[in-house]
Amino acid sequence: MFAPSRDEARNFLFETWRRHRAGEALDGLHKTALGVLLLHPEYHALLADPERHLERDYRPESGGTNPFLHLALHLAIEEQVAIDQPPGIRAEFERLRNRLGSEHDALHLILDCLGETIWRAQRDGAAPDAEPYLDCIRRK
Repeated sequence: MFAPSRDEARNFLFETWRRHRAGEALDGLHKTALGVLLLHPEYHALLADPERHLERDYRPESGGTNPFLHLALHLAIEEQVAIDQPPGIRAEFERLRNRLGSEHDALHLILDCLGETIWRAQRDGAAPDAEPYLDCIRRK
């Protein structure tokens, strides 16, 4: 199982953006990550300045969004939909995309559910539970 540290995950996003801007070839997860990064122009300046943002903390009490967490959740959902894991998430994504007319808006609704699922798992000291996660998505 791939479990990067905070800095490794951030460096992966910084490197993906650097390679894209330099016109270098991207493969595998870098291509998927670039698709997510391109959906978020509000983070492009941040991604272009790793020295300034690698160590920055984004605490909930500050009221802002953690851009790295947001992008990582997007990547997780892209992978979940691609492999339909948990089973049924691809159909739910398609339903939301069709209803909303926007892939990005559908991903954001799922992202809210994934964030809640992870938060509950951490709070309870348990593994994320797929059924409440899918139930949350179904209610969207």
